[in-house]
Amino acid sequence: MASQDETMTVAKTAKPAGAKRDDAPHNGQVMSVERADFTELVPEGRAPVQGMDGFDPCYSDIVDYIVRCTHKIWDERDVGLIYTHYTHNIVLYTPLATIFNREDVVRDTIQRLASLPERHGMATHVVWGGDDKDGYYTSHLVTGSGRYTQNGHYGPASGKPFVSRTVADCMIHRNKIYREWVVSDQMSIIQQLGLDVDAYATQFAEARLARGLKALDIGETGLMLGQYPPAEKADLSIASTDLERHTLTWLHDTFNRKMFGRIREDYAPTVMWHGPLMKELYGQASVMHQVLGLVAAIPDAVFAPQHICSTPCNEGGTKVAVRWVMEGHHLGFGMFDSLGAPTGKRVQLMGMSHYHYKDGKIVDEWTVYDELSLLVQIKLAQLADKPSAAEALDA
Repeated sequence: MASQDETMTVAKTAKPAGAKRDDAPHNGQVMSVERADFTELVPEGRAPVQGMDGFDPCYSDIVDYIVRCTHKIWDERDVGLIYTHYTHNIVLYTPLATIFNREDVVRDTIQRLASLPERHGMATHVVWGGDDKDGYYTSHLVTGSGRYTQNGHYGPASGKPFVSRTVADCMIHRNKIYREWVVSDQMSIIQQLGLDVDAYATQFAEARLARGLKALDIGETGLMLGQYPPAEKADLSIASTDLERHTLTWLHDTFNRKMFGRIREDYAPTVMWHGPLMKELYGQASVMHQVLGLVAAIPDAVFAPQHICSTPCNEGGTKVAVRWVMEGHHLGFGMFDSLGAPTGKRVQLMGMSHYHYKDGKIVDEWTVYDELSLLVQIKLAQLADKPSAAEALDA
């Protein structure tokens, strides 16, 4: 809880000491996004309800921080807040590129705002961990919608509408984000805009190849070392609660040990699955089909969780956020129609999942990964296989 000194740093719009104000639906607790209207997520003059040392006085807790500053930068177009909310040496990871400095974050943000001027991003969840001393970690699920009304990186503007999901995981200390992972379902947007997916991916891969980038196959993926089977037990070192340890265990059993029957044990019969390409599916059988389709395309992949955190949910139960990577080879047919027949190329899939547990069972799952990144990686590897003009002349 905030100390008396901390509460004295709130914005000038705060009510006088001793005055009562309605804090519904938060009731003096760290915000929970699910049942709150937008105005309740960016309140004016709310006293801090957790340690926020070093943060701007307008932020009352870490959820308020990530929702408010995201809205100001992307929806109110206050792009300059990036200078006070990101470190100069920010490292920002996406499935298609990595950014290594604040100026590139500014330029990339302006470019996307110019291409999609009608886009609005709505906070769907925020799962968080940490404190203001060691730093906070947030996993922020956003549902974005808009129309493509300005010529930009998707080509000529078509005016077509789109809706997609994005998850941004941020490491934050004293008001500044110093590491960020962003997974956006670009394939969903491209399909909704009616673009040629294959041509778009090829153009993207050609630009990367021109910069000297190409995929390299480094051998075994780590799922099996030599002729040994996958590890019997999951690595639980990143977990801090029993529920987080339970989550890492069944993820390892399902994706690495291929014990797909765990889905019937850990998911409620009425589970809702919210996935890439804006899929909205129902029931354990649907979850099973999606998992099998993913693993079938990359059957030798190792599923490696990178971070996990959890928070209580005002809908009841607990939300758990997992950031993960799958690395393997495109060896099979699966759920990715755009990839076509197996190519054998090495691929890496960065994904983020939010699980809502009630009474020990998962009642909702939100998973975001980008099929486009897989297609670009395969295209890039295929382009790198082709001999250059100089090599052809030498031959």
